Amino acid sequence: QLVESGGGLVQAGGSLKLSCAASGFIFNEYAIAWFRQAPGKEREAVSTISSDGGITQYADSVKGRFTISTDNAKNTAYLQKNNLEPRNTAPYSCAARRNPVASMSATPYKLWGEGTQVTVSS
Repeated sequence: QLVESGGGLVQAGGSLKLSCAASGFIFNEYAIAWFRQAPGKEREAVSTISSDGGITQYADSVKGRFTISTDNAKNTAYLQKNNLEPRNTAPYSCAARRNPVASMSATPYKLWGEGTQVTVSS
């Protein structure tokens, strides 16, 4: 099970830190990804992290502003989002894949959270 938290309403330029709490599986065997799907748009990968935390990937639109991380002791993944823009408004979901290597495609991920809404006002 994956449960996201940390979403909310923030002004442009502000920051949010999303959390993804995992339970029911061996967290450090899974690669983690964050996805978002704005209204009327396709779901897109925001960021991924390998199971050992050593390899991260970011969508071009968030590079330098978002940081993904994991805490295996807490079975939790995080997405630190800085300098937020209105176009970042969307529900954000985390996903887990039982593979050391993460993917920017949604297809390989079998575990999904319900999502947490992020709204950035201008």
